[in-house]
Amino acid sequence: MVEIVTTTGNRDVVEEGHFMSESAQILIREIMGCNRDLENIKQNINDVQNKMKNIIDVLGRI
Repeated sequence: MVEIVTTTGNRDVVEEGHFMSESAQILIREIMGCNRDLENIKQNINDVQNKMKNIIDVLGRI
C-alpha cells in the first residue's frame, strides 16, 4: 500500500498489488495538479524577470 498526500492535503491510498483504474485516476489528477502548479511558478518567474528587466532598463537611462 502507498499513501499519497494530495496537493489539497487529502490522503489517498493506492494498493500496489491491486492497481485499479481508480488508483490511476488519483495519480493522474495529482500529476495534472503538479503540472499546473509548475506552470504557475514558471509564469511567476517570467513576470519577475520581466519586471527586473524593466527596472534595469529604467536605471540605465538615469
